[in-house]
Amino acid sequence: MSLFLTALLFSALAQSTEPLESSWKLHSTSAIQANLHHVQGIDIEGTTLWISSVDAKARKGYLTTIELPSGRLVKQVEVQSGDRIHPGGIALDGDSVWIPVAEYDRDGPTTIERRHKQTLAVISSFEVQDHIGCIAASASGLAGGSWSSRTIYQWTREGRQISKRANPIATHWQDLKMDGELLMGAGPTTKGAGAVEWVRLPDLSLVRRLSVGATDRGLAYTHEGMTLRGGRLYFLPEDAPTRLFEFRRR
Repeated sequence: MSLFLTALLFSALAQSTEPLESSWKLHSTSAIQANLHHVQGIDIEGTTLWISSVDAKARKGYLTTIELPSGRLVKQVEVQSGDRIHPGGIALDGDSVWIPVAEYDRDGPTTIERRHKQTLAVISSFEVQDHIGCIAASASGLAGGSWSSRTIYQWTREGRQISKRANPIATHWQDLKMDGELLMGAGPTTKGAGAVEWVRLPDLSLVRRLSVGATDRGLAYTHEGMTLRGGRLYFLPEDAPTRLFEFRRR
């Protein structure tokens, strides 16, 4: 990237950045009553929380449903297949949940699975020759991020690639969601800070940015799972013991 383009990017970031606390207030913190090992992504509908997570030592990946606000475990299934043990950030889509399951390799392949959101059984899948670490779904198709979201892909639901573009945003997005026509990405920027960003597709031009602080354990709220549902922001940054943080607009 040229110095001119870099300067333009930093100028856009400065103009569009606002602290999370300026427009959002922490409403609740819920303890999750399940051993999730290492959290990857989340999504929420009503009183159900879906979580993807990985146990690298045991070489197992999981998709879990949790009852809210109790945090009670409802259902958990293993999602690994051979060397593909690393589920990424997830996305609800009607009666389905999309989940990428990749090798623990920044350049390794991924199976993008569509699972039934209640039974968690596989409905369909397609292959991507890259490590896909997070995925978002909308009426127009799917968007996904590579390892740390350095590359952003778009596909049809059948897996046909529509676009592949280097991500100009420096934040290491760990979870993606669609907010209308905008792609939302959330991830850490430093050990104790992070950001939520809204970009246009397919050019990934920045529209809005929230700077995010850390929990009382020192992890950025955007360290791992993020979703926006019903005008509320949810973060699940921590491994066991895991807590869900809900923010509402002031």
